[in-house]
Amino acid sequence: MSAARENEAQFRFYEELNDFLPSQKKKKSFIYQFRGKPSVKNAIEAIGIPHTEVDLIIANGESVGFDYHLRSGDHISVYPVFEGIDISPIVKLREKPLRKSAFICDVHLGKCARLLRMLGLDTLYQNDYDDPKIIAVSVTQNRILLTRDQKLLHAKVITHGYRIRSQNPYEQVREVVKRFDLHNRIKPFVRCIACNGMIREVKKEEVVELLETKTRKYYNEFYRCESCKKVYWKGSHYTRMKSTIEQFYDNT
Repeated sequence: MSAARENEAQFRFYEELNDFLPSQKKKKSFIYQFRGKPSVKNAIEAIGIPHTEVDLIIANGESVGFDYHLRSGDHISVYPVFEGIDISPIVKLREKPLRKSAFICDVHLGKCARLLRMLGLDTLYQNDYDDPKIIAVSVTQNRILLTRDQKLLHAKVITHGYRIRSQNPYEQVREVVKRFDLHNRIKPFVRCIACNGMIREVKKEEVVELLETKTRKYYNEFYRCESCKKVYWKGSHYTRMKSTIEQFYDNT
């Protein structure tokens, strides 16, 4: 019996999707060989691109979903998230928008998670989360999974995710803010950086017993996390935090 005939389709990946490709395939069309009728999703991931990074697939001039099956001679163009352009009328990949600004970070992104919370962005993180737990929370709570582990994003049930490129926490946050167009959603100091709970202003007498002597003497304006009860005030650390936050408005 003769072997199944190998078919060919032409692929082209755009913008930051090229980060996942070897140099000979970056920013150019190339031939992808296949047998049978694989889905375009399987082909994209076989090439090395997590499906969560993809926001639009064009097959022979028409938008298609992940379940589109390749045919010999297809011309496939694959695009990442579009910034500043509403392409929802033509996207056929997801029922829900990718840019929902609620996140879950893997165990290697603790500093990134704290910074995102400082910006007021809903971000779950625990240093004892294992991969199944992270995936389950991402799916059940419709949270964007942030990770540096590309393999984690290949889980079939994950629909919203992004692979962090940088190892620097500040650069990681810039990536997230830029990728998901969050500049106008930054609302500093509304979330607890320790647990992600919401922060509310409280009267001094409600927390006075929790304060150190100098704090009690020099400060009168206080805030407390509704979840973990951590108390905040505008001390010297507040000025440093404000300076940190400013960089995410203008330098993304």
